[in-house]
Amino acid sequence: MKINNDNKKAIHDVLITDMQKRLYEDGKGIMFTNDNEYAMMLETLVETILHTNSIADINDVVIEYGELFNEPMTVDTNIFTIEGTMNYIIGLLLSEIQSLEQAYEFNDMFN
Repeated sequence: MKINNDNKKAIHDVLITDMQKRLYEDGKGIMFTNDNEYAMMLETLVETILHTNSIADINDVVIEYGELFNEPMTVDTNIFTIEGTMNYIIGLLLSEIQSLEQAYEFNDMFN
């Protein structure tokens, strides 16, 4: 399933943010051992994500960086399938919407 050009930026943004966090928190000692290796891996990861054009492309990235996903996510949601990857992306987008709603509510309380 191709990603509509209007939606690519939003999907890439939430995916980069989540994968960057996963790489930093879960990749140390597994995928990198020092800050230079982390910076290089992050640069490669971001570049790879920015070149995704479909859910299948994102699924390939998820599979390639599979060590960053915990067991419940890999077993319960079957993230390494197209359907699992699609649900993962939808979850990231919903989480971003909820964060934005909370930020607006906070601003409304103090403005």
